[in-house]
Amino acid sequence: MRIDLHTHSTVSDGTESPAQVMRAAAAAKLDVVALTDHDSIDGWDEAASEAAGLGIEFVPGIEVSCRHRGVSIHLLSYWHRPEDEVVNAMLSKTRASRVHRARDIVAKIAIDYPLTWEQVQGQAHSAATVGRPHIADALVAAGVVATRDAAFTEILAGNSRYYVPHYAPEVNDAVRALRAAGGVPVFAHPGADGRGRVVPTSVIESMAEAGMVGLEVDHRDHDAKQVERLARIAKRLGLVRTGASDYHGTGKLNQLGENLTSREGYAALESAR
Repeated sequence: MRIDLHTHSTVSDGTESPAQVMRAAAAAKLDVVALTDHDSIDGWDEAASEAAGLGIEFVPGIEVSCRHRGVSIHLLSYWHRPEDEVVNAMLSKTRASRVHRARDIVAKIAIDYPLTWEQVQGQAHSAATVGRPHIADALVAAGVVATRDAAFTEILAGNSRYYVPHYAPEVNDAVRALRAAGGVPVFAHPGADGRGRVVPTSVIESMAEAGMVGLEVDHRDHDAKQVERLARIAKRLGLVRTGASDYHGTGKLNQLGENLTSREGYAALESAR
């Protein structure tokens, strides 16, 4: 059984619609796939309908932007109740902050490069929230940089003079809120130090105490040493080891199915619902 529990669509920063992601998953011979757009569940219905027609087991998920003492943490969660008021209020606040932040970033970049807010909006299409990936795509379209990855390396990096922070809930508060809403939280790419600072093991321990269920160990942003380290942590804390592609369509090099969650790991996540 081929199980990929981390994908993105045009609802956030992917380049394919939710239905297109499911069709791509079928082409990649996946049996189970989760849609985990950033801070939004708007793609669930479309993805679920397409997956059903393709014979794929669909997992409704989300990737919540969180923080701990200034360090960004991305928290995957599966199966939370979409009507939960606490979670929805948390996500709404994050999305609103992202829009204000994106406008501020564009205003800063526009001092040095030919970029307008309208160009960025044109790249966002059906996204629930305009974010840095859409700014990157606008920079590519304007000929400022060659690729989205280059934009994040050269202009949109966390240490860039154009960087602007945004609101994100404290990670343990998010873990508790998602658990209360029936969700099954998993720490996304916890060892991806190429993206910026990562939290120490003590924070993973505190997240587990707050109710976190799993650790995304197998991810393209983890080298062999990080995989080994994270696997030890997961085993010691009784966390489910997961693996996934973090697919974004053509927005990233990541390919569906390049990392997978085991059948046993998936069963453990389901049993935690």
